[in-house]
Amino acid sequence: MLNRLRGRGRRPAGRRSDRGAVALFVAICAAYLVLVVALVIDAGGRLRVAERTDACAQEAARVGGQQLDQAAVLQGKGFKVQRDYVRQAADAYLKFCELHSGDVEFSDDGKVVTVTVQADYRPVLLGALGERKVTGRGSATLVHGVEKAETD
Repeated sequence: MLNRLRGRGRRPAGRRSDRGAVALFVAICAAYLVLVVALVIDAGGRLRVAERTDACAQEAARVGGQQLDQAAVLQGKGFKVQRDYVRQAADAYLKFCELHSGDVEFSDDGKVVTVTVQADYRPVLLGALGERKVTGRGSATLVHGVEKAETD
């Protein structure tokens, strides 16, 4: 009887054992799952940096757009911004946001200020694979008026 029980665990010649196949499948699925989680976390972080960069660029443009050319206003030449002051104000705001000063552009009439900023994004889990620059862009239009906004 004991010999008969010992013989049951043997397999016939030519058949392969499936032992360990489930462990290999689980290891491959776990590695894939870790990669997907890393991609989701790092993509979310990149979106967060892009949103913050856009917001800071928009606010830097707004702060810059408030720097009026007072001499032109007093001389009756209309409302426009003082370009040097705009750059200084935008740089100061971007420094507050811990971003490098960006490119400041002006419209031909001097009433629209556009600020472009770049920030570095370093992924948390993917390391150097996803490291790149994120660009934010914001613009502000100079308006004036007491009861309603006027642009001319």
